[in-house]
Amino acid sequence: MSSQPVSAQPANAQSRYEVTRAQLPLSCPLPEMALWNSHPRVYLPIEEDGGESQCPYCGAVFVLK
Repeated sequence: MSSQPVSAQPANAQSRYEVTRAQLPLSCPLPEMALWNSHPRVYLPIEEDGGESQCPYCGAVFVLK
């Protein structure tokens, strides 16, 4: 049996993600992504970075809406 929710998105499927303040604190992969095939979770300081952060592991860019 899998412990991942059926609706989990594949991790790192996109190179750019828009996030809202409701999703803070921001981490990559996002909580709704499957983690089994991704990198370790890293928290990104999107507010301190001017509303845009890049993951040091996968290069995904996150933009605060």
